[in-house]
Amino acid sequence: VQLQASGGGLVQAGGSLRLSCKSPRMILSTFWATAFDWYRQAPGSQRDMVASTSPDGTIYYGDSVKGRFTISRDNSKKTVYLQMNSLKSDDTAVYYCHVRQSGIDYWGEGTLVTVSS
Repeated sequence: VQLQASGGGLVQAGGSLRLSCKSPRMILSTFWATAFDWYRQAPGSQRDMVASTSPDGTIYYGDSVKGRFTISRDNSKKTVYLQMNSLKSDDTAVYYCHVRQSGIDYWGEGTLVTVSS
């Protein structure tokens, strides 16, 4: 499973970014049936789940991002998005796309989000 994360960058507090996670090699039917997660890891901290989207439409958000972040998926493009609004300095981290298939965890390369105050 190949996951390509992109969209990170430097943004001022209060700004917005949209992250993308593409899975070009995943066949379409598998994409439809797969739950995708976004995690983030700040320096010196553990990697925490930020948001998750399941094939049945179930969506999860971490408490710290509720109301500010939106996860979505475009099945036709085999891409999952994380729209991040009202960014805070605490959102500064490397963001990772993740799936779990057949008991194996797959991670995309992280994309760095830096929020300046």
